[in-house]
Amino acid sequence: MATVSLAVLALSACTLAPLDRAATGVRVMSAAPAGCTELSEVEVSVTGNVGPIDRNALRVKDELETLARNEAAKQGGNAVVAVSGPEMGEQRFKVYRCP
Repeated sequence: MATVSLAVLALSACTLAPLDRAATGVRVMSAAPAGCTELSEVEVSVTGNVGPIDRNALRVKDELETLARNEAAKQGGNAVVAVSGPEMGEQRFKVYRCP
């Protein structure tokens, strides 16, 4: 049992979704930005739980946003807007290119 607890603590402390260098300029916005071009919609996912134990919801949300920013950068976008809330470690985002 102690080994499982240590593994969960170790996993919860690390980031499973590192931000790509190209994505540092991609913003997470709360609403569709005016004057921007919608490029696509992406679905990203991370591990929402470790065995029967749910991961920290804020950490999962942050990792989903990081993955969305990474995808936006690959597509030439510089902004993302959540289309749905995080659910079971998955979330959809719209990717935009703004001036």
